[in-house]
Amino acid sequence: MSDNDVLNVAIREGRGSGAARKLRASGQTPAVLYGHGEESVSLSVGAADLTSFVRRGQKLAKLAGAVSESALVRELQWDAMGNDILHVDFTRVNVGEMVETTVSVELRGEAPGVRVGGVVQHSLHEITIRCPVQNIPEKIVVSVGGLELGQSLTLAELELPEGGELVGDGGTIVVQCVEAAAEVDEEASVADGAEPEVIGRKESDGEEEA
Repeated sequence: MSDNDVLNVAIREGRGSGAARKLRASGQTPAVLYGHGEESVSLSVGAADLTSFVRRGQKLAKLAGAVSESALVRELQWDAMGNDILHVDFTRVNVGEMVETTVSVELRGEAPGVRVGGVVQHSLHEITIRCPVQNIPEKIVVSVGGLELGQSLTLAELELPEGGELVGDGGTIVVQCVEAAAEVDEEASVADGAEPEVIGRKESDGEEEA
């Protein structure tokens, strides 16, 4: 692990929403560490360091300070605006351990189909994989450089990290190049119906007690 993977943590003494608010006001984020049949530990972690860690797409952290363990970011609780992390769950892991996690999908390149009137439609922004914990990627990069009009790429066609396994239907479309009119129809159907689900974030409907 590099220095960018290290998160310094301290033991968290207070409980309840009042203590959590005071902790956040001091620039710390409430956290809990659990797993491997050991007791849960209430911790705090620097809010700025944690946010930077998460924004980089990292999931595997080396906890230092009050505890010294490798841990996976299992769940994040965000504020209603999706700007600040209110609480983080860490789970203990060992090198080589297989874990299931979500990874963002990033598109690269220009699809040839765009030059003949097509539009690239990015349908799946996150995927779920199982892989050795040390091989969890920050993101899955997908090249659309060979995507012609009417073509698509599915989950089964993505390049996974070493030892990685896909969780889900391999036939699910990740990205496709469609006619511009079809893209407009898709946007209209979303506007008339429910908003798309935002994956990977848990919004707060109140203060946590952990």
